[in-house]
Amino acid sequence: MTDQTAHKAEDAAAEANKASVSPETQAQDPAKASDPAGAASEMVPAEQVTAALAAAADFKDKLLRTLADMDNLRKRTEREVADARQYGITSFARDVLAVADNMHRALATIDDMQRELADPAVKAMIEGVELTERELMKSLEKYGVRKFTPQGEKFDPNLHQAMYEVPNSDFPAGHVAQVVQSGYMIGERMLRPALVGVSKPAAKTESKAG
Repeated sequence: MTDQTAHKAEDAAAEANKASVSPETQAQDPAKASDPAGAASEMVPAEQVTAALAAAADFKDKLLRTLADMDNLRKRTEREVADARQYGITSFARDVLAVADNMHRALATIDDMQRELADPAVKAMIEGVELTERELMKSLEKYGVRKFTPQGEKFDPNLHQAMYEVPNSDFPAGHVAQVVQSGYMIGERMLRPALVGVSKPAAKTESKAG
């Protein structure tokens, strides 16, 4: 065998050896690993996709819960502010009602005859007290305090305080026959109950047979 023939045989053997390298061996080749097309062909495991979706759902649920809690907190704060604005003067209003009651009782002691016979100075004083009482009631109403007089209404223990019973045929039993002292509301709450006398059936007199 000549030298030229020997070289040709070696080249053929090298080509055959190169062609016999498996795809797995080529994938392990650093040159192949750096190929972007090869990296893109690698698949993400299904477990990782499932875990990522579960985490996203959990984050969404926590976000929705946080938003709901914030909205409830906002509404509760608005209610508390409104209540404080409307009912913050409750204690002060009760004290002012005592003054209004004294003024009303003082005026109630003056009947029409005394008013007519009073001299001009006394009449002016009476009118001044009446004007002051009206202005006081207007100021209370401005802040949500309103007066109620439940004459003839059905007795309600949530609004009325019974002082005594009144035998009275003009009203059904269990109704307010007399108002001793008017009640007051502040907003939708009771500020002071009305003091009342409650009607009861009048006693029947038995007629004797002659």
